[in-house]
This record gives sequence, structure tokens and C-alpha cells, in this order.
Amino acid sequence: MAKYGKAAQKTVKSAMHRRKKGTLKSSSGQTVTSRKQAIAIGLSEAREKGAKVPAPKSASRKAKGSSRRSAKKR
Repeated sequence: MAKYGKAAQKTVKSAMHRRKKGTLKSSSGQTVTSRKQAIAIGLSEAREKGAKVPAPKSASRKAKGSSRRSAKKR
């Protein structure tokens, strides 16, 4: 089963092209030059549009960690 949908692939491709042209900006307004950062921005935009993209790893890790901590406190 595919991890990402076609719409997500198009969004990432668009972000990569914008990075090459020098028009892709990060949330702070600075120009993005990193390939990895461009991919992350593309996936984030795809998520906002409702494309098939799994949740970010950091978000799922935080949820697991917080439930473990609360279980230890009890």
C-alpha cells in the first residue's frame, strides 16, 4: 500500500520546483535551500489540503511519550 497519495506527490514536486527557483519560503520568511526542508514543507502543505499523508513522526512520538509519563506517575 502506498504511503503517500498522488496529490501529496504533486505538492512535494511543486515545493521542490519553487525551491529551485528560489521562491520557496519557510514560516519565518527566509528562503529555503535545503532539499529535506522543501520536502517537509511540501508534505505539510499536502496535509493542509487533505491529501493522503501520514502524520509527522514527531507528533506521533509525543503522543506516545506523554501517555507513558502519565502512567508512570500513577
